[in-house]
Amino acid sequence: MNDAAWMGAALALAERARGRTAPNPNVGCVIVGEGRVVGRGWTQPGGRPHAEAMALAQAGEAARGATAYVTLEPCAHDSPRGPACADSLVAAGIARAVIALRDPDPRTDGRGIARLEPAGIAVTAGIRAGEAERSMAGFLTRRALGRPCVTLKLATSLDGCIALTNGTSRWITGPRARQHAHLERARHEAILVGRGTLDADAPMLDVRVPGLEDRSPRRILLSSSHVPGWERLAAPEAIGDLDGVDHLLVEGGAQTAAAFLRADLVDRLLLYRAPVLLGGKPGLADLGLATLDPAHGRWTLHDARMLGSDRLEVYERARG
Repeated sequence: MNDAAWMGAALALAERARGRTAPNPNVGCVIVGEGRVVGRGWTQPGGRPHAEAMALAQAGEAARGATAYVTLEPCAHDSPRGPACADSLVAAGIARAVIALRDPDPRTDGRGIARLEPAGIAVTAGIRAGEAERSMAGFLTRRALGRPCVTLKLATSLDGCIALTNGTSRWITGPRARQHAHLERARHEAILVGRGTLDADAPMLDVRVPGLEDRSPRRILLSSSHVPGWERLAAPEAIGDLDGVDHLLVEGGAQTAAAFLRADLVDRLLLYRAPVLLGGKPGLADLGLATLDPAHGRWTLHDARMLGSDRLEVYERARG
């Protein structure tokens, strides 16, 4: 296997931690010695231990002379919760480090690499960097914009409706699409709906996938008043104040979705479309567009697939 393939394994491990490590990034690490994996790890819930620490502990003496594949530059700062990962890799005798992405945290930001190279560790950086950016979008968005990465989920009919005119909405999409949506919930620290959705549907917003029930996200209500059992957000622009949330999933309804889009706070769009026509309630309220020009060039298709009879399209916000 080549560097890109081994980094792919590290990226897969990083996804296991997504939505559980804030404020730390979800990182994956694979240690390869003599052509085989001798250690692997991913950031643990709450942010510690780091991926490198987990992989080194598993590798033991086999780490000496091996190659470490890490999705983010090893940290260069000590913490009461553990030593700097760059120093741990040096102490373990790693011969080579392959890094996907440089760490924007000013406590590291090049300092991790600067500690590895003088110790005789060969460093290769930038391998599958784009995928690493996508994997750690929550951490990177928080660093760059001071807020969580926001995913807007819409489950609609072919004509863009989210319910019949009488409000009936269960279920527009089929079981495979709904299961995928629950997996998405498990990858977010928090999930948000508007007051209209709460009053109409009384949603649980939990994860109903066997084995992942403990990964149900925090429930947040976009509302001007408090509701018992819910965290409240007064306005979309206040998402930066959500402590411990780097990934926010917005699920409904039409007014709430439009509010986040009008504020340009949506980074990722999950569009589930069922092969039905409803002629009912539209999935989006007015976005405030006076002309078509601002609507173009904002979204890039990242993924598309069939989930049973439903189609999923994943779009990413095109930002300069």
